[in-house]
Amino acid sequence: MAEGQDSSHTGVRRYFFFTKENVSSDWKDLAFHLGFGRANTDNIACRNRDDKSRCMDLLEEWVKRHGERATVEALMEALAGANLQSTVDGLKTKYPELDTPPTLSIQRERKKEGYQLPANQPPWANKGAHCEEETSIKDAFLGSIRKYYELKLTKLNPLIWNDNFTLSLSDVFTELQLIQTRAKRSGSAAEIKRLDDLFNPNVTGQSKIQRCILIEAEPGGGKTTFMSREALDAASRETELGRRHDIVLLILLREVREGETIEEMVWDQCVPETIEGIDIQSIKPILQQNESRVLFLLDGYDELQPEARAAGQAIPKLLSGKLYPENSTIVITSRPSEGVQQHAQPDCHARIIGFSSDLVMKYVEQYFAAVGKQDLAKTLTGHLEENDVLGNLVKTPFFLMLVCLLWEEDQAMVSTGTMTGLYGNLLTCLLKKHCTREGVDMPADDMPSDLATALLQLGKIALEALLKKESQLDLAEVEKQNVNVQLLLKLGVVFSEVSASKLHPRKQLTFAHKTMQEFLAGRYLATVVMNQNIGDLLKLGSINEAFEHSTLIQFTCGCDSRAAQTVLYGLVNFLPPKFAELSEKATKYDQPEKEIANTFAKLALLCLGILNERTEPQVLHVFKITMPFMKLQNCTMDRKQHAALKYFLQNLQPSNTPYMMILEVNGDDDSAAQYLEQIFTTPTPPTLQLHLKLSELWLFDDTSRLVCALKNVPGLIALIISDALNLTPETLQPLVQGFKHMSLLEELRFISNTALGDAGIEVLQVGLDYVPHLTVLHIEKCNLTDVSMASLAPYLDKLSLLRELHLKDSEFGDTGLVSLATVFPRLIAMQVLALRQNRFSAIGMCALVPALRHLTGLLKLDISCNEIGDTGVECLADILPYLAAMKVLKLSGTGIGDKGISALVKPLAQLVELQVLDVSHNSIGERAIVSLVQTFCQSSSLGMERNPLGDKSLTAPPHKNNATQELDSGGATATGTGQKLQTPPSKLTELYMSHDYQRTPVHLSDTAVMAVAEALPRLPALKCLGLGEISMETEGFQALVQAAEKHPMLRELTYSKELIPEGLDTSARCLNRSISYQRFFMDTDWS
Repeated sequence: MAEGQDSSHTGVRRYFFFTKENVSSDWKDLAFHLGFGRANTDNIACRNRDDKSRCMDLLEEWVKRHGERATVEALMEALAGANLQSTVDGLKTKYPELDTPPTLSIQRERKKEGYQLPANQPPWANKGAHCEEETSIKDAFLGSIRKYYELKLTKLNPLIWNDNFTLSLSDVFTELQLIQTRAKRSGSAAEIKRLDDLFNPNVTGQSKIQRCILIEAEPGGGKTTFMSREALDAASRETELGRRHDIVLLILLREVREGETIEEMVWDQCVPETIEGIDIQSIKPILQQNESRVLFLLDGYDELQPEARAAGQAIPKLLSGKLYPENSTIVITSRPSEGVQQHAQPDCHARIIGFSSDLVMKYVEQYFAAVGKQDLAKTLTGHLEENDVLGNLVKTPFFLMLVCLLWEEDQAMVSTGTMTGLYGNLLTCLLKKHCTREGVDMPADDMPSDLATALLQLGKIALEALLKKESQLDLAEVEKQNVNVQLLLKLGVVFSEVSASKLHPRKQLTFAHKTMQEFLAGRYLATVVMNQNIGDLLKLGSINEAFEHSTLIQFTCGCDSRAAQTVLYGLVNFLPPKFAELSEKATKYDQPEKEIANTFAKLALLCLGILNERTEPQVLHVFKITMPFMKLQNCTMDRKQHAALKYFLQNLQPSNTPYMMILEVNGDDDSAAQYLEQIFTTPTPPTLQLHLKLSELWLFDDTSRLVCALKNVPGLIALIISDALNLTPETLQPLVQGFKHMSLLEELRFISNTALGDAGIEVLQVGLDYVPHLTVLHIEKCNLTDVSMASLAPYLDKLSLLRELHLKDSEFGDTGLVSLATVFPRLIAMQVLALRQNRFSAIGMCALVPALRHLTGLLKLDISCNEIGDTGVECLADILPYLAAMKVLKLSGTGIGDKGISALVKPLAQLVELQVLDVSHNSIGERAIVSLVQTFCQSSSLGMERNPLGDKSLTAPPHKNNATQELDSGGATATGTGQKLQTPPSKLTELYMSHDYQRTPVHLSDTAVMAVAEALPRLPALKCLGLGEISMETEGFQALVQAAEKHPMLRELTYSKELIPEGLDTSARCLNRSISYQRFFMDTDWS
């Protein structure tokens, strides 16, 4: 290669002096064609004194940015593109070598014309030319994307009826709030400004590479604007994300059609049609060769047509990693609950929270400066500060813009705090403007009949398009329905355009925003919904489809009170048959009860949205009937739903029927207390039964504010405080004193409040006298010792209604257990006793067991993770038959061996109600495992009939008759009589026998495993079987898996892949692999 063509930094810099001397004042034109945005050129201009210095600075920045790609050929191409051909010619004159070889553009022309290299050229020459050509095509592709984005995205004209109002994309202020995906102790959500922050481990807390990021926002939240700004800045390499990725592709999913490939989408939406050498065929290899440097910005999954969402289509394949799977990055936006997770599990999940209060003020000032009415900005911001409901609504960017528009036209129209009211006033404003222009009288309480007819027709068409997930209307199809299109265009609710798609060009009608389409559709729907079923009108196949149309439904209800009532009744009536269908179609692997619970939670949010749009007594009455209880989390609710909840609580009337509400509040103590103060502003009726959970309160210092808010809730039934790091004995004191105002409290839980300790219990126990109705007391991970148990026991003795006692993860040991055991005989209502991980031994068990003998109604006993050993279990086994109601018995990690299991086998056969048995993480062998399984196959009430527990002469539990050893699927035979007694089938649903890690694991022979497999059909209710950290052989494992697959209920069989022979098929759906981290670290060769 000639010296002048050297692409190194030194080579290209040779031409910089001549270039800057000749370009001079035209340096900004050159900057544009070198790929620099306005922000970059502004920075360069500020730090240099004259144009020649600025041009040299530009060229140096270009080299830094592009490295080896900053060649003299690229410089000359940019100069030509900037109409600086004289400078190109001057370079060729001064440096003749630049004019000697064919430039890349000439090579491309010769290729078009069939030009071939001379026959005497070496083979590498053709290869080099081919590589240079590929590089040139890629550079042209990248340059065309940047230019296309700068042309399309730099300016916004958001109001189709106001051409004078434009916004620069750089002036759009949108904040994001990160949704933490870690389960516990994630802390409060982190506020971020740009996408760059989502790739910062210090912000996300995730060290792995982020391949897929989901960004959600409510309607009008600014998703498209945000993505446009990120695309423009990334393509110009002004962000870290842009510097990591060479290729930035912004794809509007509403433009994607069924069958389109990714390459077709890119050509259709990301590059001008006229760029030489760039077509669909050339795009594919560019993307494939630069896979790790591609950034896909997919905007509007909620607008992607159903046909394009189907399995096998390009977008689902891209999301699932079947296309460009290695290192490409995907950012996708959507409205909530639109099913992105069906195709991908995002590595990071964020939501757009819109404007902060400061940014609202800044936006208002900007709007009125643009229209030349700066004096209105101050009056509007003052109005927003006084109107809380409206102030919350305008934090959504599009709604704020509409409020500014209405304030400019008629300040009296800016009073509503609902979406429907805002759009209704906007429509009135447009109608007045139209009538004024056309010289038509505007009726006082109505609109001209021709406009009313045209708007209803448009609403019907808008609804039909929404159901097809289309946001643009085919103009030809609209005109076929005899709609007065010209009238609607004059009105300004739609505008006519030729679609931006090069693949699917058509004349179409477009709405200013999707929410405008939904509003007009809702207006129409409100006129027909009272005579037709909402499910039929929206063609709902499932309740989830109703959630996808939540904005449309809220607009419908906001337009008419009777429509709101009809929709509420219709949604609730829609559920039962769908739930029945869900249960009927469920396989053993499905858990319809969880789906039903999640559906009710989503339905509550939708109904709150409806209530916010129509805050009227009649609608509130129907709301209460259709939603007899609510389960809510403050972090999943938007501002409109919070406002509706406040209205509901303020207007809830006393009744004979209690109303239950479960509310979980997250955040620090200040935000939690403030939230409760805002929604519980007035006393609620005692019939409101509130279950309140306060979790992850990182700065739980001022509990007095919490108490003040809860004084307005006399019907507080349950109070749960979890993960409050700063909940100390001192901060607990005001809360305990507040118990005086919570006399109906039935459930009290303190979980993971590590700063409480023994001193905290001294404070708490005094408050127990104020809550005589307490039925559940749960204290876990609060650092209690035997001192706490000794002082707490006398207060527990007074809680005669106590049904559940959870004292877990403390260190009170045998001494503390002895103190507790003294009160158990008098707590005869006890149904659940959980004493997990409290460091007691067989000594403590000897004190506990006699007390348990009196708790005949006990349903659950958990003494896991206490080293009671075989001796402790033998003590327990003696009294188990007296606990005939027992459903759950947890003995995990208690040091049990084969001897302990042998003692358990006999009494377990008599616990005919037992559903869950957990003896995992103990040292039990093959024989014990098999005998335990077979015990539940033959459990019989025979022994109970022969030796009733009511016999006072018994001093020890009855022994099982030998007859129960005779297994028979139909029943057991009584010895000596030949009488056959029917045995009820086992109710056991979960049996856990997995082991801890051992260097030499427990082994089950084929004979033993087959015995377990053969027993499974006689355990008809079994859903989970745990056999982790147990080695098995091929024949036995295969037989067990086959039996599990055939079992009608068994959905989870836990095993350890490392402990079965290599190569075995483990694809069965019921298999759940147990992963021992200890085995991983001990068995891995780290050398």
